[in-house]
Amino acid sequence: MEDDTGHHGKRRATLLDMRRLFPVTDETAARASGGSAGEDGSGAAGGALAPGGSGGVPDGSGGVPGGPGGVPGGSGGFPGGDLVDREWSLAELGLAYAYPAPGPGEPQPWLRANMVSTLDGAAQHDGRSQPISTATDMRIFGTLRALADVVIVGAETVRQEGYRPARARAEFAGAREAAGQGPAPAIAVISASLDLDFGLPLFTSPSVPTLILTGAAAAPDRMAAAEKAGARVVIAGDGVGVDPVRVVQALAELGHTRLLTEGGPRLLGQLVASGVLDELCLTISPMLTAGDAQRIAGGPSVAVPKRFELVSLLEEEGFLFSRYRRT
Repeated sequence: MEDDTGHHGKRRATLLDMRRLFPVTDETAARASGGSAGEDGSGAAGGALAPGGSGGVPDGSGGVPGGPGGVPGGSGGFPGGDLVDREWSLAELGLAYAYPAPGPGEPQPWLRANMVSTLDGAAQHDGRSQPISTATDMRIFGTLRALADVVIVGAETVRQEGYRPARARAEFAGAREAAGQGPAPAIAVISASLDLDFGLPLFTSPSVPTLILTGAAAAPDRMAAAEKAGARVVIAGDGVGVDPVRVVQALAELGHTRLLTEGGPRLLGQLVASGVLDELCLTISPMLTAGDAQRIAGGPSVAVPKRFELVSLLEEEGFLFSRYRRT
C-alpha cells in the first residue's frame, strides 16, 4: 500500500476529468454553454469557487504550487471554473481546498474531516473504505494531506487500513516551505489503550515523528513502549481517553493549526459531538452496499443537529466530491 493511504487505499497517478457543479455563476454558465467567461477566452472564473478571497476560496494565496494565487501563471483566478469535464491540476485542487487564511494574532486551529460514503450511508465495505473509493478521490485525499500540518486518525482505523507515514510530495514542497510547514504532515493517532504495533513503519520510519494522543490515566508501560519506538506521546485528557477539545488545543500548542482527520467513524462522531469540527470533505460514492457497515460518524447523537453550509461540489464519473463548513 502506498504512503498516501488512509480512508481509501491506493491512488492512481493520473487525475480524471471533473466538473464543478457548485457554486454556479454567470461565468460557469457561459463556459458550459460555449461562451467565454474570461477576456482571454480561457473561461477563467476568478470568483466562481466559494466565498472568500482571491480565487473564491478563504485563503487567496492558495498555499499551493504554482504562480500567484496558487495556479501556475495565474492571478488567483481558477481556470475553467465550469460545468465542463476537464483534467484538474494539483495546483487547482490545492487552491480549491485551501485552508482559511490566518487572521490577526495567533493562528487559530481549523479542523477538517475527509470521509467517503456510499449512497446508502456506508463508510466502509468489508471493514475498509478502499472498495467504495476511486482514483480521483485518492488524488483529493493526497492533496488534503499535502495541505495539512497533521493528520488525526483513530487507532482502530490505523489497524484496519494499515496506515503508513505521510510522505513528502515534491509538487507541494515549495508551498509547504513558504507556509512554514515541514516536508510532510505528522500522523497523530488517538488511542486510549495504546494497543498498537510499534514495529510498523508508521512508528519506525516516519519523516516526522508520529504523535500518539491519549489520556493521563493511560497505561504507563504502553506509553513508555510508544516513546521507545520513537513516537511522541501527548496527553489530551484527564482519564484514560482523550477530550476532543483538548486534542485540538494540544496540537495547536505544538504549532499544528491546519488539522485534518480521516476518521474512523467513532473518532469523527466524538469530534462532531464536541463541536470542534470546522469542515467536512465528503466523497459520495455512487454505490449501494446494504449490510451493517458503519456510517461516517458514530456514537451518541447530538442534542441539536449541527448545520453546515455547502462550499463546493465537484463531480467525476458519478462520484460527488463535496466540501461543507460550519455556518
